[in-house]
Amino acid sequence: MSAQTGPPAPTLPATLLRSRRLVEPALRKAVQELHPTPGLIASHAFGWCDEDGTPTDDPGSKGIRQALAVLGAEAVGAAGEVAVPAAVAIELVHTFSLVHDDIMDGDERRRHRASSWKAFGTGPAVLAGDALFALAVRTLAEVPGERGGEALRQLTVTLGELVHGQADDLLFETRPWTGPGAVDLAEYRAMADRKTGSLLASAMTLGAVLAGASPEAVAALSRAMRQWGVAFQGLDDLLGVWGDPRTTGKPVHSDLLRRKKTLPVLAAISLDPTVGPRLAGLLGEEGPAGEDGARRAAELVEEAGGREYALQEARRLLAAARAELYAAPLAPAAVDELVALSEALLRHAG
Repeated sequence: MSAQTGPPAPTLPATLLRSRRLVEPALRKAVQELHPTPGLIASHAFGWCDEDGTPTDDPGSKGIRQALAVLGAEAVGAAGEVAVPAAVAIELVHTFSLVHDDIMDGDERRRHRASSWKAFGTGPAVLAGDALFALAVRTLAEVPGERGGEALRQLTVTLGELVHGQADDLLFETRPWTGPGAVDLAEYRAMADRKTGSLLASAMTLGAVLAGASPEAVAALSRAMRQWGVAFQGLDDLLGVWGDPRTTGKPVHSDLLRRKKTLPVLAAISLDPTVGPRLAGLLGEEGPAGEDGARRAAELVEEAGGREYALQEARRLLAAARAELYAAPLAPAAVDELVALSEALLRHAG
């Protein structure tokens, strides 16, 4: 068990920068092997270039998932380099999911720039997402030996869960705010576990599998990261209602404008049953919600306690994940770094 004292773990930027330096060269090399058209769209989605292919200084995503893959290998005593194919595969899958999610949600902006379908068209964006999906599978298929085969098997399971979770999330938008067909918190948690928890768990366990980890260590890492996933889906839900557009790159109240059944909204309905009918009146059941209604809905959700509930739930889940990691037979330095990473991300969102 790791002692929870001693020198402080690396800061959030240091953790992510270290992993980025290790993984990004291999990730860029993989994307360069794509057909030029989906390759350009993928490079744009990663933030590496403008729509015309001009290179940019945009760092793109935080790179949390690739960092988890690296830390997964280090947590079981291996060098981070072992996890590079896993990190590349998980970044490809994550970006594929974002490209397709933006199409399904009609989101025109992603990270302060036009989303892939808006910049290049729906058909080309779908094709680019498919190309990233195929490239992720190929990346792990080319890892020799039994470890590569096990990693590929785990990735295919994750892809199935990811699709399941996204399908539920889309269906939630069409369900009523109240009554027999309303979405409850248990359904939300199951969706978040599949949509977000499965991908974070896969990121970490793929790195551990390529490092030859024991089944017990892999299981402990998976349990902890699924808790991370549900926690961070809830934090992302907070940003979808109250996030600053300068930070999120999306309009304020964007999730409410689409009538998404997110954690703070569902928590508010659970805490105060009168909230559901009032949200239905403000946001409607069909057609796009108005900005004024979304603003008033956000105030209602916060007054009912939904915002605070989501933040406290994230803290609870991250504490449970931390306890799981410290109880497992893992390398103390890697666990300390994981805990520091989760705390920094919580501060950023909270």
